[in-house]
Amino acid sequence: MPDPALARSLLPLAARLADAAREAILPIFRSAEASNPTNKDANGFDPVTEADRASERVMREIISAERPDDAIEGEEYGSTPGTSGLTWYLDPIDGTRAFVAGLPSWCVLIGLVQEARPILGVIDQPWLDERYVGVGDEAWMDARGQRTKLKTRDCPQLTQAVLSTTDPFILTPPERGAFEHIRATARLTRYGLDAYAYARLAAGTIDMVAESGLKAHDVAALFPVIEGAGGVVTDWRGNPAQLGGQIVAASNRKILDEALISLRRSAL
Repeated sequence: MPDPALARSLLPLAARLADAAREAILPIFRSAEASNPTNKDANGFDPVTEADRASERVMREIISAERPDDAIEGEEYGSTPGTSGLTWYLDPIDGTRAFVAGLPSWCVLIGLVQEARPILGVIDQPWLDERYVGVGDEAWMDARGQRTKLKTRDCPQLTQAVLSTTDPFILTPPERGAFEHIRATARLTRYGLDAYAYARLAAGTIDMVAESGLKAHDVAALFPVIEGAGGVVTDWRGNPAQLGGQIVAASNRKILDEALISLRRSAL
């Protein structure tokens, strides 16, 4: 079984990882270097910057020095095997397109997984000085010298919800149809926020995020923050969320069940 006490004992290390990533990224954000990324997709455009690489490198160096038996899975440098049963999932900049555009909606994601279950998550937005942390049944935000407990909003029904997805055009046609039905029902929809939308769901200003095609490093940090704030995360069938694929996060089970009526139509 996952060990909550172990997760809590590793909070200081997770904080050091986030601090180191900030130091690597912030000098590059909104610089000429940031606006000239490398394209790592031969068939499209998938940008990566030196900030992505430097952020992941410094986090890997710290983990390797302090927890050499832990595995690491990172977006830019792949897999490092381990023997401890713990895996650190690192997304050094989630939202590189926003980073390139100079928009402060990108985040550093640090997730710790034990027995295929995320047990600790950090969503860090360095430019805004906002750090969202989840472990066990708790979640909080450290921002500008103050700590605030995170609690999802008690949204009574989907017609009053604030909905988000990063980009509806990356959904398949059936997925887009299902999302469009939810969008037409929700009160307000916002796009382009990447992982920051999940952070704001935990903080109570967004009520639902539905996305597809996600990787493990995209989501491992999100689950502990959302669940620690009282939210719920499932796949599009309503089953326990896996580390990737189709994900829907909601502020409460009631509006999730309303959305699943549509999402199940295109669930994989």
